[in-house]
Amino acid sequence: METVANATISQEDDMTEPCTSFKPVSYNDLNAKQKELFNFQKIAARLADYGFNCIKLADDWQGADFLAYHIDGATTLKVQLKSRVTIKHKYRGKDIWIAFPHKRDWYLIQHDRLVEKVGECTRWLDSDSWKERMDGYSSASINSKLLESISGNKLEPIYDSIPDGDKETIDPVELG
Repeated sequence: METVANATISQEDDMTEPCTSFKPVSYNDLNAKQKELFNFQKIAARLADYGFNCIKLADDWQGADFLAYHIDGATTLKVQLKSRVTIKHKYRGKDIWIAFPHKRDWYLIQHDRLVEKVGECTRWLDSDSWKERMDGYSSASINSKLLESISGNKLEPIYDSIPDGDKETIDPVELG
């Protein structure tokens, strides 16, 4: 007998054995490193829907937190993972892609293209942190103009569940 709520599995009538309990975690209870790993797992799962295999790097390599290899065998993205929309001078000209969540969605955009869109839609490039300190700018909120401008970079979920290998699956491209 299996009891999900108590997380025990009864192998025999008189013997029970504890089983690991799976409970959702609160993102706010995680420390900074745990949040980074949590976010990596979330974006890697989303990118898998688009044919990418993601490899987390131990250290930033050429500005990247992880590499995303596409199944075409020709495309590799160097991705910097952020907890919110971010631009930085140090990423310019390095072919870095920025991945960040906004509300319940994930966005992936080439950094230098993001800087262009930020310049068109915000005043962030006029900020002291961008102009004077030559650092960067990040924001937890995105104005509607910028959000519309990057809407093509939103990674929509493709599969609602894991495809069943024993049954014919529906190709999401064919649903298009």
